Amino acid sequence: MENMPLNCQFCKNKQESAFENLDQAALGMISDRKSCMFFKKGQVMLQEGARPQGVYCFHNGKAKLFKRGNEGKEQIMRLITNGNLVGYRSILSDEPLSATVVALEDTHVCYIPKSSFLEVIEKNPKFSLNVLKISCHELGEAGKMITSLAQKNVRERLAEVLLLLEATFGVDEEGYLNISLTREEIANMIGTATESAIRLLSELKTDEHIELKGRKMKLLNKSALEKRAAVFD
Repeated sequence: MENMPLNCQFCKNKQESAFENLDQAALGMISDRKSCMFFKKGQVMLQEGARPQGVYCFHNGKAKLFKRGNEGKEQIMRLITNGNLVGYRSILSDEPLSATVVALEDTHVCYIPKSSFLEVIEKNPKFSLNVLKISCHELGEAGKMITSLAQKNVRERLAEVLLLLEATFGVDEEGYLNISLTREEIANMIGTATESAIRLLSELKTDEHIELKGRKMKLLNKSALEKRAAVFD
């Protein structure tokens, strides 16, 4: 298990998180009250319909946030990575969780109790504003996804998702996307059948727009993918 900093002030993800503007006293309080948790790949972290008693701040790892349809098929709404907060909207709205979160790889998080999170919200206006900005951004991204699913065809959606994955997670030393997704998970992101996602990925490979190596993917021609995604429409 990766060593995690005891003091949030020294966390490698602080500048990319909602906690970036907290003063030392507030960070110290969070550090004293948080606990470190570990989830194995495939483990459910939060369950739709539950009422969380705290929030997770991702230290190292990735997860998917999804809803299930009437037939049990997943619709992946968002991918979560280092520095992201999960569960806070349910706490602030005093409503059950609207989606399920499952670890995509072995994941380390900091668990902040509900009472401590709300205390920081109440006493730190800059932190409250950061949380509001993050929430608005996530709602905006969800709106884009809904529009994409409604107005773009599956080829356009796939190209758009591949570009989003690179922008969000970057690439490894060999140039492959720094995230591993099954073909089913890709299909669940673009709202299509797994067989269709496999066929469309094969088409992109044949056209030399991407390179495939098992679950690993490399974007070879981003300008062509942008045209396919109709990002300039």
